[in-house]
Amino acid sequence: MKKTILLAACICLLFKGFSQEKDLLSMMDDGKKEKEFITSTFKSTRNINFHTAEVSGKRILDFRIQHRFGNLSSGANNAWGIDGPASLMLSLEYSHNGRWMVGISRCNVNKMAEGFFKWKILRQVKHGFPFTVTYFGGLYYSATMNSDLGQTSPDFYDPKKPTDRMSYVHELIIACKVAPWLSVQVAPSYVHYNLVGSTIGFTKNDCYALLGVIRAKYNKRQAIIFEYAYRLNTNYASTGANYYNSMGIGWEVETGGHVFQMFLTNSTGIMENQYIMGTNTSWKKIGATPAGIRIGFNITRAFALSKKSDL
Repeated sequence: MKKTILLAACICLLFKGFSQEKDLLSMMDDGKKEKEFITSTFKSTRNINFHTAEVSGKRILDFRIQHRFGNLSSGANNAWGIDGPASLMLSLEYSHNGRWMVGISRCNVNKMAEGFFKWKILRQVKHGFPFTVTYFGGLYYSATMNSDLGQTSPDFYDPKKPTDRMSYVHELIIACKVAPWLSVQVAPSYVHYNLVGSTIGFTKNDCYALLGVIRAKYNKRQAIIFEYAYRLNTNYASTGANYYNSMGIGWEVETGGHVFQMFLTNSTGIMENQYIMGTNTSWKKIGATPAGIRIGFNITRAFALSKKSDL
């Protein structure tokens, strides 16, 4: 009887040791598994006006055209804004490793030039870290002249102080792919103008805002997109100037190397320092001022610069 009990105890210990060994091996295997990062939270580096948490793929050069027609309220004689005046921006964006990106842009509104840097600091992980976190920093330079006075030099900028023409934007973009069809993001943002005054339309140098974006995909290649900028301080306008929160809603379609967006927005300016702080028309009529809704579109074309490109 004692021998039987001893034999049973040995068998139990043997199986227990084998089971523990399997558990240890499983833990080692789990540790070797690579993290599964969530991809394509957004299909483009921009959603209407706002930057998204995305950066271009590795060794990808992205050429972007962004266009805003005139106000719909301008009527049939102006083809509801198609005849203009229009806003146009051209951009080149490049990412070397798919984690950081640099870009340059030119917009006809205030003859604004831009250079920016974007870095995807953290990435959303399946069954892990729930957000993608991206930093955006932009530097802007205005080249406006007072042609009405026949001047070839700026009317309100000091020629000896080119930094007066500069402004800056910083954003921390926090995004989440909630479901395969739904992506959301928020971005605390800060805008700073080196020079302010009645001519420029601002009495204070700084503006703080919270930007929100929603993308709802309804089939494999198409989605409804929405964005809204809530300004946390609004007391920076010069006397007689009125500014409003930027908002846009539209439709997005992906066609291979192209992403096309068509939408409605109340922002004339396309750059971050323009639409966050300087959107001067509303979605509704205010007093004698008509609504400032305009049709716009964005189109991008990605170019692979290497055999290692993510395209």
